[in-house]
Amino acid sequence: MTAQLSGAGPVPVAPPPADGHRKRRARSPRPVWEEPPSPAGQLGKGVVLTLMVLAVLFPLWSVVVTSLASRETINETGGMVVVPREFDPSAYVTIFNGGQITQAVWISTLVTVLGTAVSLVLTVLAAYGLSRPGSVAHRGLLFFFLLTFLIFPGLVPSYLVVTGLGLKDSIWSLILPSAISVFNLVVIRAFFMNVPGELVDSARIDGAGEFRILWQIMLPLSKAVVAVVGLFYAVGYWNAYFNSVLYIDDNDRFPIQRVLQTYILGGQSPAVSGASVNLPGVTAYPPTLAVKMAVVVVTVLPAVIIYPFVQRHFTKGVITGAVKG
Repeated sequence: MTAQLSGAGPVPVAPPPADGHRKRRARSPRPVWEEPPSPAGQLGKGVVLTLMVLAVLFPLWSVVVTSLASRETINETGGMVVVPREFDPSAYVTIFNGGQITQAVWISTLVTVLGTAVSLVLTVLAAYGLSRPGSVAHRGLLFFFLLTFLIFPGLVPSYLVVTGLGLKDSIWSLILPSAISVFNLVVIRAFFMNVPGELVDSARIDGAGEFRILWQIMLPLSKAVVAVVGLFYAVGYWNAYFNSVLYIDDNDRFPIQRVLQTYILGGQSPAVSGASVNLPGVTAYPPTLAVKMAVVVVTVLPAVIIYPFVQRHFTKGVITGAVKG
């Protein structure tokens, strides 16, 4: 076939594809990742996932069993226990019977609760202010926050600021330096920006101020993302270790992670007061390894307990808050 153009010779035109070509195109196979897995593939996935779960659970199982093992069982195995033989809660009774470990658990709990509350309040307020296009110095403040992704002031300036404010050996030195996470702020800000503007405009017409709009409109709509960010903050404060190394010198104010580092990595034996306990079925002086593993269990347990209550909000909160922004 040819086509005649003005001022030019005939131009060949490709013929339309035959019906056979169309059928072959329509029957072209889908990509491999869109095909349903074969029985062998399903079996392979099940085996891989099972091995991954066992690789995670086996160390945790060994830690829990060792923390509940008696001195005779630990001596027979020569270290970590895998198969439980005798139940002996002496290690847990010992660490909660007074002393530095009990004090460290209290300090970590106080820092986690107080720090999470402070961080959520500051992050929500900052995110709401930065999500309003007409707010004062909107672009400048947003650029200032985002700049911390690329530039970190360093340890020496941070240490000088904390000590200059008189926060040395204070629990506020474990909270204020990390009170706002820019990542969490960006996530909540993105969610606030996705809220329809008509809701905010109608509230303003009814005479609502900014704080009322935030409290009665934004926060009820953002329960999922706030719950996830709160979980991030709580786990971060509970696992915080480095700030205590920099700013805490008093042993009575060590958080549980610092005590864990002293006992596990430092190789020191746990020194707990009231180690001699007189309870039925409880050893007077539990083995050092059992006490160390009990400290590890106490350190991990709060996150394991809290996560199931926030898990249903986890995926929804992160994905919804990160759609755009």
